[in-house]
Amino acid sequence: MIRRLKSSKAATGFARDAKLTATVEALLADVAVRGDAAVRELSMKFDGLDRPSYQLSDVEIRACVDSLTTRERDDIGFAQDQVRNFAQAQRDSLLDIEVETLPGVILGHRHIPIENVGCYVPGGQYPLLASAHMSVLTAKVAGCDRVITCAPPFKGRPAPMIVAAQHLAGADEIYCMGGVQAIAAMAYGTETIKSVDMLAGPGNAYVAEAKRLMFGQVGIDLFAGPTETLVIADDTADGELCATDLLGQAEHGVNSPAVLLTNSEKLARDTMREIERLLTILPTAAIAGQAWRDCGEVIVCDTLDEMVAEADRIASEHVQVMTADPDYFLDKMTNYGALFLGHRTTVAYGDKVIGTNHTLPTKTAARYTGGLWVGKFLKTCTYQRITTDEASAMIGERCSRLCIMEGFAGHAEQANVRVRRFARKNVGYGQAVEAA
Repeated sequence: MIRRLKSSKAATGFARDAKLTATVEALLADVAVRGDAAVRELSMKFDGLDRPSYQLSDVEIRACVDSLTTRERDDIGFAQDQVRNFAQAQRDSLLDIEVETLPGVILGHRHIPIENVGCYVPGGQYPLLASAHMSVLTAKVAGCDRVITCAPPFKGRPAPMIVAAQHLAGADEIYCMGGVQAIAAMAYGTETIKSVDMLAGPGNAYVAEAKRLMFGQVGIDLFAGPTETLVIADDTADGELCATDLLGQAEHGVNSPAVLLTNSEKLARDTMREIERLLTILPTAAIAGQAWRDCGEVIVCDTLDEMVAEADRIASEHVQVMTADPDYFLDKMTNYGALFLGHRTTVAYGDKVIGTNHTLPTKTAARYTGGLWVGKFLKTCTYQRITTDEASAMIGERCSRLCIMEGFAGHAEQANVRVRRFARKNVGYGQAVEAA
């Protein structure tokens, strides 16, 4: 039996805000028509930044890198090494293949990097330099030739740590611009910005909607929503640990769901009390508290199987598992963005430093997709080759009959001409179709 000690007031799923969509459509259209002029006007209006060019110069980039302390540089380097190492391991697991499926019939595929990628790095409220590692580094490991970045100014100027992280990750061009105008500039291109083939990276509701609307013009990584966390815990955990992990993610935004799923009512009530205590001292309590009040949930189940089923229904972006046997959930769960197994790990590790990617599916999209990884920046493209006359004639006969079943005479003739050429050179068109 499932009992809810606290329910969310927030709606779930990808409900569309018609007013937001209309606003974003208008902004995208403005940049598409007026290019750099529109980008400059919108950057002045929304970011308060007026520059002749929004691309940062080498001198500006170097100044941002040089502004880092030795410890900051070392920590960023450590985080980027972990992301790069895991992305490289993923890339190494993706092999080109070529196989002879029948005598004389060769099939294969190759993983081809996307040539031009645009990475959005959010930074209006918090300077989220970790997002630079996750997108830029991963694209570079995939082999993308050109990776450009856009990040909004922080407190009226380029955010030094974001700029440094983008540069150290290998960004080829760095722009100080945010919001819809950044997405439009990268997707459409302007007089001074060459367009990209794919957009990656998280952002606010306007950025997310701009990416959704641009899908088709360019590829995108994910349809993103607010940050989500699900804590799965039993009585081996305690209220402080659960409350900290819930509020630590709820501080992302007032619409960030934070859910506790447990088979211990005592732990559930201890966690709720601990949350109220922490909200009196947490510096980000205004945001985290609103998120908890509106989007927080506490769910108590009787059995582990009920917990698995409920977790798969929720299909959360982040799933923190603190139970006696975390591998039970690793083995049985199917819908999640990323799992954080055991009391020693936490979602913050994945967000910032451990090496897995933090751009993950939200709003139950984990039912059908995983998160950003090196494979998102690759196109798996097939090829085929027939090496003998006999193989071409044999495949041609089968193909011709199947085409006639569908009424495609022209398709059939593509096969028939090869049957005539490689096996039945003296058979006419009508006879070849009949024979095939």
